[in-house]
Amino acid sequence: MSAEISPLLVFSDLDGSLLDHYSYSFQEAVPAIRALERHGIPLIVASSKTRAEIVELRNELGNNHPFIVENGAAVFIPQRYFPHQPEGTDVVDEFWVHATVPSRHHWLAELRALEEDFAGEFMSFHSAGVAGIMAMTGLTEHQAANANNRHYSEPVKWLGHPQQETDFIQRLQDRGATVVKGGRFLSVSGSCDKGKALHWLRARYQETMPCDTIKDLAAGDSENDRLMLEAAATALVIRSPVHDFPALAKVDGVIRSKKTGPAGWAEGVLQWLALNGY
Repeated sequence: MSAEISPLLVFSDLDGSLLDHYSYSFQEAVPAIRALERHGIPLIVASSKTRAEIVELRNELGNNHPFIVENGAAVFIPQRYFPHQPEGTDVVDEFWVHATVPSRHHWLAELRALEEDFAGEFMSFHSAGVAGIMAMTGLTEHQAANANNRHYSEPVKWLGHPQQETDFIQRLQDRGATVVKGGRFLSVSGSCDKGKALHWLRARYQETMPCDTIKDLAAGDSENDRLMLEAAATALVIRSPVHDFPALAKVDGVIRSKKTGPAGWAEGVLQWLALNGY
């Protein structure tokens, strides 16, 4: 990490935020992404997506910063990004990895235990397979395979009545799962969320910086972004074409975009930069 890096950080959701809800394009966000790069402000992706998916996107963006996978289940930091390997991390390939939850296999077993009581009412990525994921998401075969290459969580598509969904979530919670509702899917994992991951990673940045305060922005559009939005100094809540803004407990330090998706992302990021003198 550069010694000249700014004490500002941006944590960003992907689908419906940095990426368009329908096309998955980030082109409308490029001017704001380039502005962050010019000022040395790290853009940290925090998504329900997998390591494989995020690594590909980071390559497209030319992004070399840490990232948060599977709704906060693990933080991946490129080796040598910080002066020293952070405590609580393991070396996995070229990354230092901070993971806090059981593996995907554990959550698949919990879902199998509910199949009889909720027959035909839900479908997991594992049960859908690559072809089913393609049908549910519009992803290509390669993209769907990456989305199914999970390590810490399991996305679930609810197919039944909303009241039964509430019962289903409660049953999973009774079995020790944390269930987060995103724009399209339920994410089933352990006691993790994007907010906890943000707190942990921000502290690692703080350890390397001489300044007292890091000013961070969190950008997101869905309920599964709420804790991350509330954890950051400033929340950028991005308008969605398919659902309302998530309800936040915080009142101050909130930017709500007028535009949707990556256009709204760019709108809010540039506004935040201006507020911070950039």
